[in-house]
Amino acid sequence: MIFEPITVCDLNIRNRFVRSATHEWLAEENGRLTSRIGDMYEELAKKEVGIIITGYSYVNPRGKSSDKQQGIYDDRFVEPYQDITSRVHKYKSKIFAQIVHGGRQAKPTTKYPIPIAPSPVTDTSSGITPIEMTEADIFETIEDFTNAARRAKEAGFDGVQLHCAHGFLLSNFISPYTNKRTDRWGGSVKKRTQIIVNIIKRIRQTTGNDFPIMVKLNATDGFDSKSGKIGLDAPECVEIAKILEQNGICAIEVSGGISEAGPIMSRSAINKPEKEAYFKQYSKAIKEAVNIPIILVGGVRSKTMMESLLSDGYADMISMSRPFIREPDLIIKLKSGESEQVSCVSCNKCFDPSGVKCNYL
Repeated sequence: MIFEPITVCDLNIRNRFVRSATHEWLAEENGRLTSRIGDMYEELAKKEVGIIITGYSYVNPRGKSSDKQQGIYDDRFVEPYQDITSRVHKYKSKIFAQIVHGGRQAKPTTKYPIPIAPSPVTDTSSGITPIEMTEADIFETIEDFTNAARRAKEAGFDGVQLHCAHGFLLSNFISPYTNKRTDRWGGSVKKRTQIIVNIIKRIRQTTGNDFPIMVKLNATDGFDSKSGKIGLDAPECVEIAKILEQNGICAIEVSGGISEAGPIMSRSAINKPEKEAYFKQYSKAIKEAVNIPIILVGGVRSKTMMESLLSDGYADMISMSRPFIREPDLIIKLKSGESEQVSCVSCNKCFDPSGVKCNYL
């Protein structure tokens, strides 16, 4: 089943594999792409990855959250991205640009010393208290995402993925932990999701109805019940997914965790079947509530698990990042029978500021 084609966002996808976005530390400091990024994506396409999602590209310099993070905040980025999409499209893969604003996790700079967020909730992992966004800030951000999507379309991407996970700005809005607003942008699930709905509508107005928009969704902030922190979790994530579907999102990648909750996103030592697919209960609940494809990311490490996740109704596609860093040819190995198990040991040494790569010895 994992090698069967599927239609996602009206696109014919060769198999059920997605390369999930990760920070790659391969751009120039101003966000401009380098040839190393293109080399990596082309290799994944050559090795039969169905959908490639780029590393997160910031839509405004104020929303940059990491060194050497790629950007999409200016029209001068269109041409370098065109080179990348043309390299990928020589093969049968599709490529989506993941677009993001760092929100309260944005990196302080001389020009922007304090990050912005829906509410001034201190980030206990960094000690930074963000500035509460004004209405003008919110509408400017909506336009930033809209223009980023326009650039992605001009660059030849097959669609965009809105990063609504992992403690970045859109994740800040949908979480009751980071959104304490009492105006039209906070309170109920519908109001907390409103900024994403507005972004979707503006992208549609700008790019037309034929440019796919998917979402990477935080299903949980990941707080332990003993922490005393009330964050996003079920059943609210299901309600958010339904709102997104109603407003034209064509696929949802289910993930979870923010930095304050600890090592929730990229868990280590995934060496037993029971440790795999650690967000699968959320993906199943969301899949049962919507009629669009659900993509599951998070610790999938064996062919047996991949097949069972699809056949048992947890997801429609399997998304991985770290395994593809170690084995770009993973799909070919699984399909040929050379491998039944991902060789990635989830040590997280691949998160390398000199450029993402497998450093496991």
